[in-house]
Amino acid sequence: MSPGIPRPTLLPALLILLLSAALALTTLTVPARAAAPGGAWTVREPGAPRDGVTAVVRLDPADGTLTLTARKGAVTVLEPAPLGIVTSAADLTSGLRAESRRTRQVTERYSMTTGKQLRRTARMTETRFTFTGRDGARLQLVVRVADDGVAYRYVLPGSGSGTVTVEREASAFRPPADARAWLTPYSVNYERLYAQTTAAGAAPGAYAYPALFQVGDTYALLTESDVDGRYDASRLVHEGDGRYTVRLADPAVTSEGPLATPWRTAVVGDLATVTESTLVDDLAPASRIADTSWIRPGKVAWSWLDGFGPAQRDLAAQQRFVDLAAAHGWPYTLVDDGWKTTDWMPELIAYARERGVDVLLWVHYTDLDTAAERAEFLPRVKEWGAAGLKIDFMDSDSQERFRWYDDILEDTARYRLLVNFHGATLPKGIQRTWPHVLSLEAVYGAEQGNVPAPALTALPYTRNVVGSMDYTPMGFQFGTRTVSDAAELALSVVFESGFQNFAGSLAAYRERPELARFLEQVPTVWDETRLLSGRPGEGATFARRHGDRWFLGSVHAGAAATERVPLDFLGGGRWLAEVVRDGEDGALLRERHVVTRRDALEVPTAEHGGFAGQFCRATPGRDTCDEPVTRLPLTALTADPARAEAEPGGTAAVTGRFAVETSGPAADVRLTLDVPDGWTVDGGDAAAAELPTGQALSGDWTVRVPSDVRPGGYDLTVRAEYRAPDRPGSGVLHVERPVRVFVPEPGVTYVSDLPFTSASNGWGPVERDGSNGETDPADGGPLTLAGTVYDKGLGMHAAGEVVIELDGGYRRFTAEAGVDDEVGAKGSVAFEVLGDGRSLLTTGVLHGSDPAFSVDVDVTGVRQLTLRVLDGGDGVDSDHADWADARLVP
Repeated sequence: MSPGIPRPTLLPALLILLLSAALALTTLTVPARAAAPGGAWTVREPGAPRDGVTAVVRLDPADGTLTLTARKGAVTVLEPAPLGIVTSAADLTSGLRAESRRTRQVTERYSMTTGKQLRRTARMTETRFTFTGRDGARLQLVVRVADDGVAYRYVLPGSGSGTVTVEREASAFRPPADARAWLTPYSVNYERLYAQTTAAGAAPGAYAYPALFQVGDTYALLTESDVDGRYDASRLVHEGDGRYTVRLADPAVTSEGPLATPWRTAVVGDLATVTESTLVDDLAPASRIADTSWIRPGKVAWSWLDGFGPAQRDLAAQQRFVDLAAAHGWPYTLVDDGWKTTDWMPELIAYARERGVDVLLWVHYTDLDTAAERAEFLPRVKEWGAAGLKIDFMDSDSQERFRWYDDILEDTARYRLLVNFHGATLPKGIQRTWPHVLSLEAVYGAEQGNVPAPALTALPYTRNVVGSMDYTPMGFQFGTRTVSDAAELALSVVFESGFQNFAGSLAAYRERPELARFLEQVPTVWDETRLLSGRPGEGATFARRHGDRWFLGSVHAGAAATERVPLDFLGGGRWLAEVVRDGEDGALLRERHVVTRRDALEVPTAEHGGFAGQFCRATPGRDTCDEPVTRLPLTALTADPARAEAEPGGTAAVTGRFAVETSGPAADVRLTLDVPDGWTVDGGDAAAAELPTGQALSGDWTVRVPSDVRPGGYDLTVRAEYRAPDRPGSGVLHVERPVRVFVPEPGVTYVSDLPFTSASNGWGPVERDGSNGETDPADGGPLTLAGTVYDKGLGMHAAGEVVIELDGGYRRFTAEAGVDDEVGAKGSVAFEVLGDGRSLLTTGVLHGSDPAFSVDVDVTGVRQLTLRVLDGGDGVDSDHADWADARLVP
């Protein structure tokens, strides 16, 4: 520095920075008497880069209407489209004049319990415009612009009564007419397929959010954020002219003022920006739960697609899925629709907790739609030890339903119950505000059994952008396979969901050991997400980071190929890559490579195929990225026979078998049989110091029935206890299987013991001594009417009939007729008894909530008896009809 030249100071620079900050927060107010009849204002993303996102609000001086345009750099992504709102007090769609505007920078830092990025920073430029209408009514328009999109909402003051009633919005979006579009027709549960079209070429009608449009290399994903009981949800209505108008679910919504409407939102950018965007959550209110330490995302063993309703009513089946979760280190199992007709749920939860697994319970929303129902149900299941709920069949976007969402979310948070919504609305920021919501369905998912590969590969760019998506992958045993095994595995990475409900059967995982191994390792929440390649309907390759490991998932629709994946998302140094892909014989292969960020993987893929992988730092001697998993042995206990008959003074033979299927060994194994008081057992306990995987222990017993025993059913119990040496803290583990021994009444002929001349049934076979099941014989549950279990009888489904030859040998036919408890209050059936083609008795229509109907019919001289069950007139869903204790008296 030359002598005599003044030393520079930081003061001018500081003054400039302070002045810039002050200007950013300056309110630019136009006095009311000088209200502007027109104008155009641009809101830019923070930093205002040349290629940044901008929103242009224009007030037409001729008619006082408002429009909004969205651009990315020089590309107009959304052309001028109307703004405005109509209330019961004012029409604020035209005749508007500008009063003031105020701009500020919004910066919010927050953490999530779920999602593509757990720690987030939202930076947005917000401009709040104030307009007045013809009658002096005021409208505030709030516009936010971020580097990943544009959003706006209206703020309305309350009327004299303090309430605001909104009749409609003029809000609309107008993509360029030739923009490519991926749209799904609107339905209340958002369970329709996406299809490709163009903005103007799409058929007129209602479309669901999110709706994706492409303009050159830029995309706009339309959706909404911050919807709760103050308002309702909306949809997009295309009239055929390329404009998509926001249509509310209700004819009108009423709320206390001032009212801030939901954010009309457009995520804008390239596909990486869209898929990695958190804009919907950024716009939502902050978390309502201060302490989130109890909220634990994770993998779930889900049995619905491996047995449906009957499996949910079967304690042994549910224990098997608990064992599956424990064997793979998954923290949860989910019991779906059907369990509420049983009484064993506390027993299952205790069994699961013994094994380090938490239980989630399905419930219909109508069981929780009043405060009284919630006050009874929620503390009861919490006392049992349930970890959370899958709440189903809301099937509405109305304001009434969103008020219910407000209530159920507050109540479940109070009881620290996790939530997964099915039959639900779309995520609209709910997981930021209520972080115990770990997933929502709102997708045409795997339970449909036939999701085409192109539709599946559209979901990462549409539905899954806006929040967790419970697609329920891995159901290999169900439906039509539309992608390869490796592609199905890749969905555990490609699709984000705080709860990953894996829908496979035990056999499906056993047959695919590399898949099961990868699922043990893959997380369900992420610190960082990168879209590496892909296009909607064609394919998607994602890298997601959890801690210091990266996970890779890729799925594509189309012919077999070789995919090249640049690895520049990795940090410096050497990395170990493990890739699971489809082999030529259809089996999954695991391949290992040492790579750097300058390398690229080249992976062969099958038709409609894909691959999954993980990356970790390569260190000397390290040959896998797998981290330790706490497992329990997957065991199977069987009791044979499950049912037996024995005369007073007679015997019944019972065999118990305890096997270790995977994740062995089991230690200190002991197998016993418990019998009722007064019964005796020949044969001792079976024991083994250790049972490795693939080995079994059996016990054989002969049970003697007392000679003075009363007729009826008696429960015996085969019990196994064992330890898991690889998990010392688990203690002694127990599992039981029942054996039901029936002692018949002398001189009685049970209808279920007779041959059928003919039989037809509305669903599955007619069941002997069990309720109507699925498609296989003897797959039903116990015959149960009004809480009473019957050992003998017929389980049918309307419409059906059974014909039995009597040859005139009986005097009376008796039974208890009704709809089985397993369907709850559902089902409606009429029962008819015919003798030689002549009607002897017809009941009225019986419903699931009705008591059993006592049947007593004179069949003297009847040669052919027909038992018929008829639909009650409302369709044959859940018409499980029992002829319980059906007997013939000579």
